Amino acid sequence: MGHHQAILQRSSLIMDDKPENIGVIYLSWHSEQSAGTWQQLPSSFRRSWKLYIEMMLYANPETAAHVRDKFWMGDDLYIVMALPDLQQQELQGNLLQAAGKWQEEAERGFSGTELGLMSDMRLHAGVGLVERSDTGSPVSRLYEASKRALLYGQQKESLTQAMRLQYMNGLIRGKLLMSVYQPIMSIQGTDSELTTFGYEALTRFPKNKWFSSPLDLFAFAEESGEVARLDQSAREQAVEGSTGLQSHQKLFINMTAQLLNEGSFYPARLAKMMEQRGLSPHHIVFEITERSAIQDYGAALATLAEYRRQGFQIAIDDVGAGYSSLQAIIELKPDYIKVDCSLIMGIHEHEMKEHIVHTLVQLADKMAIGIIAEGIEHQEELDKVKAMGVHYAQGYLLGRPGEISVLVQRR
Repeated sequence: MGHHQAILQRSSLIMDDKPENIGVIYLSWHSEQSAGTWQQLPSSFRRSWKLYIEMMLYANPETAAHVRDKFWMGDDLYIVMALPDLQQQELQGNLLQAAGKWQEEAERGFSGTELGLMSDMRLHAGVGLVERSDTGSPVSRLYEASKRALLYGQQKESLTQAMRLQYMNGLIRGKLLMSVYQPIMSIQGTDSELTTFGYEALTRFPKNKWFSSPLDLFAFAEESGEVARLDQSAREQAVEGSTGLQSHQKLFINMTAQLLNEGSFYPARLAKMMEQRGLSPHHIVFEITERSAIQDYGAALATLAEYRRQGFQIAIDDVGAGYSSLQAIIELKPDYIKVDCSLIMGIHEHEMKEHIVHTLVQLADKMAIGIIAEGIEHQEELDKVKAMGVHYAQGYLLGRPGEISVLVQRR
């Protein structure tokens, strides 16, 4: 421990000489299959890695300017970084970005030169902020930060998960979520021309390397316990961008079933924004998605009763795709059900799909529920569901997602 203590003592002097925000980045190779693989590699190979990474740290002058020190403990590299004068959460994000960049560049560059030896190896990275405190010596605070970086880095995919969380938080804080709106058309009635019953708000966000789709983003939010914040941001953006919605039309806004389980969503938060857009609760249909099943129907009913008291309506999405759809219809008595595209695709030539949708139409009629066919892409599908008595339809054949004002002009 004496050698390590001396190293930490040296690095901690930086904190005395120039008080600033300091972070520690940990980098170390690990085998994905078996422990000890790195230590079994030739010492000349491991020396090559040390030379490579130290050269890489200083290759970019802009990045190198923030490196205050570095030290090796065995084959583990610790980099002491100076950070900008930011809030705690932003400091963590800044450190994560630096660690992620070095991890990606080093893993790609070094393992690419030694592919045979490195095929089973992954470069792990971890981060730890040095706490700015009047208590505890600089050495002890640097040691604790180094230990946090080590523990962080030894967890598989920990840096990737942290970077994904950081990106998602940035989307929410920066209000970078966007909405596009897909028409829902009324397909019954004497008039041969279809009319726009409403629009479904679909969440979009800038292209990035962390999330491939909205489904991927929301699934991660549920796993990380952040779905309430993400859902709220998406709902607010759906209302914010709804310019052009007519007084007789509906705006369908997705809401994960998990929020019913937690009781963490209160529609009153949308009231001011809706008022600014000339909307009232009767315009809004909360579309409950089945990303997670409803666990307590009693609690969900109590929550939905409050929504309805305020004038909001309820739809159940993806009916026919999840095991709990029928139970949700019976228990929640929604105003609308949306039949999943898997049942609509090719329905004109698939007898079993026709039977299932026919049963749903009968159920909807008996319960006074509006039924919407999703995923209409061909005229034959539209003709079939219309003949079966489906009330509304949605899909690329009827309109691709876009801005409401633009979609209105096209019609």
